[in-house]
Amino acid sequence: MGDPIMSAAVLAVTGATTAAAAAMANAVKASGAIIRLDPGEFAKVLSRATEPVIVISPSGFKKRKTQYLLSWKGFVFHCISTEQMSLPKSAEIIAAKKIWIPS
Repeated sequence: MGDPIMSAAVLAVTGATTAAAAAMANAVKASGAIIRLDPGEFAKVLSRATEPVIVISPSGFKKRKTQYLLSWKGFVFHCISTEQMSLPKSAEIIAAKKIWIPS
C-alpha cells in the first residue's frame, strides 16, 4: 500500500492540472475563435473594417514586439509584429498593459 500523504499530493497536483486545463478551455469558449495572422494579413483584414476598435499591447522580451487584436465580423484577429503597424485614423485604439491569448 502506498504512502497516503504522497497519494494525496499526487491527487492535488492532478486536480490542479485538470482545473487549469478546464479554465483554459472555458477561456477559449468565452472568447470564441481567435485567428492568428501575420502582420500583412492582419493589415488586409484591418483595411476592410470600418471604424475598427484595436487593442494594442507591448509583448516579448524587453517589449520589442507589439500585439494587436481586432474584432471583425464575429471573429477576433490577433497579430504580433516587431514593427509598429500603420493604423487607420478612424480606429479607436485601446492600449492594454498585457494581452493574454489562451493556447
